[in-house]
Amino acid sequence: MKIGVVTFPGSLDDRDASRAVVRGGGEAVSLWHAVADLRGVDAVVLPGGFSYGDYLRAGAIASIAPVMGSVVEAARGGMPVLGICNGFQVLCEAGLLPGALVRNDVRTFVCRDQRLRVEDASTAWTSAYEQGQEIVVPLKNGEGGYNADQRTLDELEGEGRVVFRYLGGNPNGSQRDIAGVRDASGRVVGLMPHPEHATEAGYGPTEHRGGASGDGTDGLGFFTSVLQALASA
Repeated sequence: MKIGVVTFPGSLDDRDASRAVVRGGGEAVSLWHAVADLRGVDAVVLPGGFSYGDYLRAGAIASIAPVMGSVVEAARGGMPVLGICNGFQVLCEAGLLPGALVRNDVRTFVCRDQRLRVEDASTAWTSAYEQGQEIVVPLKNGEGGYNADQRTLDELEGEGRVVFRYLGGNPNGSQRDIAGVRDASGRVVGLMPHPEHATEAGYGPTEHRGGASGDGTDGLGFFTSVLQALASA
């Protein structure tokens, strides 16, 4: 299966995302922001970074790049799309996910290993996990606070569309400790932490709840999940 990874001006984690795709068993295909052609990929990852320098709002300029017109059309047709950090911001700005990401309430850039609880293990990107499972992946953001009006938040909760929630303290002021959400289909997912940085033993976070030791691969399930979803579609 071919998984496209988009590079925008200012993307930082596109190569990490491509490596994670390969670690998961897929073929990574590089997609350039200025080219609308998705090159026959089966799914798309929008990686982290600072697209266009975040000069307007984080993700706002990237959301109208030529490639995003094709991504939006493909997503509405059922293609799985994952937005990580800046990619999450892009998905919100493009209207594929509700809400917005705003400046951290602590007013500083936050970088740490972050505990998450899997709230929805039924999506195209999370089926390798169990409902309620706790994982640890890196987090690094300056505008990571998830924000939406109360009606939208209630709808997300009521429809089970909160995919991840922060544990061990809210790092950025996200409403209701929300770390990631999905669309109604469960094929478009956005989250602020970085699973692509936790896909190889010895290189990802190893500290788990209660001091238990992991192998640093808690993020790998994102990339194996989507391959399984594509294979069974």
